[in-house]
Amino acid sequence: MYPMFALWVRSHSDLPLKTYQIVNTFRYETKQTRPFIRVREIHFFEAHTCHTDFDDAEKQIKEYYEILKRVAEKLCLPYILTKRPDWDKFAGAFYSVGIDTMMPSGKTLQIGSVHQYMENFSKAYDIKYEDEKGGHNFVHQTTFGMSERLVGAVIGVHGDEKGLVLPPEIAPVQVVIVPIFKKENEKTVKEICEKVKEMLKGFRIEVDYRDITPGSKYYDWELKGVPLRIEIGPRDVKKQCAVFVRRDNGEKFEVKMEKIAEEAEKTLKNIKENLLKKAEKLLKSRVKKFEKFEEAKNFDGVVKTGWCGKENCGLTIEEKLDMKTLGTLVEKEEFKGKCASCGKDTDTVVYMARTY
Repeated sequence: MYPMFALWVRSHSDLPLKTYQIVNTFRYETKQTRPFIRVREIHFFEAHTCHTDFDDAEKQIKEYYEILKRVAEKLCLPYILTKRPDWDKFAGAFYSVGIDTMMPSGKTLQIGSVHQYMENFSKAYDIKYEDEKGGHNFVHQTTFGMSERLVGAVIGVHGDEKGLVLPPEIAPVQVVIVPIFKKENEKTVKEICEKVKEMLKGFRIEVDYRDITPGSKYYDWELKGVPLRIEIGPRDVKKQCAVFVRRDNGEKFEVKMEKIAEEAEKTLKNIKENLLKKAEKLLKSRVKKFEKFEEAKNFDGVVKTGWCGKENCGLTIEEKLDMKTLGTLVEKEEFKGKCASCGKDTDTVVYMARTY
């Protein structure tokens, strides 16, 4: 891609250049593979940009953070944004930012990354532009990338022993209607199901007419993680109502026919809020500040501790805790303490975790 940038970029009027690519890469993975989490074929979707100067590139990175915020909200995934230490940043980057979420196991999963390259790659690939005064300068570059690990995070964070639990905004089927009938009332129940389907035509919806038991249908749709199930049987038809069942918490309640569309929208919104709240609670409960190695090394989660900023101290903390350095928060937090390794006073707190 970057050799093409050298051809595409000629003038300051060509900048900023913003490109998007989906690419699969293969690697000789020596560690144990896990579906969606550690794979030999990785599907990256990435933004690659070129800018006139460092400040414009930094504006782009802030825009990445806003995009990330919107995507993560749809997925109901809280995350930690940390600037990786120099020994763990992307090769050639001026700095790298890791995007990590918390899995139920207490390990973190990196779901994406942001890289600020400055002129490091433009010099290597001779990507220059002519400025307004006729001078020639190297562009400043950035990257923002994610992979199928997002899917792994959604499955791991929200799923339960029954199967998937999908956030409403990304669920292929948001609402499933399950008719319950016998031969003598089949026609009446099906007619009502079709009317309800029409009421909910603004949602991604299915009506399950398969010739299997209602219990088998419940099991199947719960396994697939459909956020909302609507059950309609002869008694419901007589009462002019339907039964709503939430996938996230199993709550079951009756809804009058005239309020079905309104309640469906409200319920899906509540499901989204509940999934995000639960995931945020998980993340918050698994991030803890420690001052002593003995207390921290058995903690299943993210350890916060003082760090003087020196690489040898950072690597010592990694070794003592048997954890990986996530780095320091992008938005600096207030901290006064001592480096967990050398004992020097510091205002920097480093985040450590066991990772996938």
